[in-house]
Amino acid sequence: MSNELILAIETSCDETSAAVIRGGKEICSNIVSSQIDIHERFGGVVPEIASRKHVESITRIIEQAVQQSGYQATDLDAIAVTEGPGLVGALLVGNVAAKSLAMSLNIPLIATHHIAGHIYASQLEHDLQFPSLAIVVSGGHTELVLLPEEGKFVIIGRTRDDAVGEAYDKVARALKLPYPGGPYIDRLAHEADEVIVMPRAWLEKDSYDFSFSGLKSAVLAQINQHRMKGLELNEAALARGFQESVIDVVVTKALRAAKQYEVKQLVLCGGVAANRGLRAVLQQKCEEKRIPLIIPSPGLCTDNAAMIGAAAHVKYKHEQFAGLDMKADPGLSLESWSIE
Repeated sequence: MSNELILAIETSCDETSAAVIRGGKEICSNIVSSQIDIHERFGGVVPEIASRKHVESITRIIEQAVQQSGYQATDLDAIAVTEGPGLVGALLVGNVAAKSLAMSLNIPLIATHHIAGHIYASQLEHDLQFPSLAIVVSGGHTELVLLPEEGKFVIIGRTRDDAVGEAYDKVARALKLPYPGGPYIDRLAHEADEVIVMPRAWLEKDSYDFSFSGLKSAVLAQINQHRMKGLELNEAALARGFQESVIDVVVTKALRAAKQYEVKQLVLCGGVAANRGLRAVLQQKCEEKRIPLIIPSPGLCTDNAAMIGAAAHVKYKHEQFAGLDMKADPGLSLESWSIE
């Protein structure tokens, strides 16, 4: 295994994280400082507050990551940072820190894509085989990404409105559950003895795109109807119906794409990949279809810098570095980040 040491920085949303990764696979350290308790009172991430907390935390988090790794800053071979997508103010904090370190240590800077990080988080525990298909499910993204070879990304399907995690949060808010809503909806769905069947949005016959706004509206309609009629709502049954609809559409489309593109494995990644219901159904279906499935550990599904270091190593091997004029790009395309 190669021994390059990459210090990675992730500040795309509401986690301040830094990690030291060796050879693209070994986690020497991975420090994550979450802001969930701060944003919970607002029911979602407040960009300005997130940026300020990154500014307060970033230096301490980087120092902890280097110290915990057992190496010195002078041992580092490169600095990696999330270029995008994400909240522009939050991204800027990480970018300034990364540029300062790269310049002071006189080592390369690697601009990294946040979703590529989620996909390559699997590389920290498993060997990726190509071609593979990544199912990206998070608070801001729901995509089917074909990986024809290392460092190449082709998006074959994406959400046309709400991302899966966003839909979970909105439904949880309507049910007066805490933020973030995903774990609470998942837990409630597993407690249900009954199910309120919800609609599925399949879109066009051959489409791999997703749409969850209609499902969200159907859930809200159920809640409002019960409240107006003064009826007691079986919230667990509704949560189960919502979750089963999401899982049915995501799993069905992913398996159809895996067959069409003859991939060697499926990769489930992103924050919603920690959802027990989704993991269980996808594992069962992949076993039936004899399709290898890899899922990162729950701690590597949520935003963290280790995944950024893993993805950055691909760029390092191809000597594709960024200049100090690199800008934070909240709308950065995954396909454009592919190895040239």
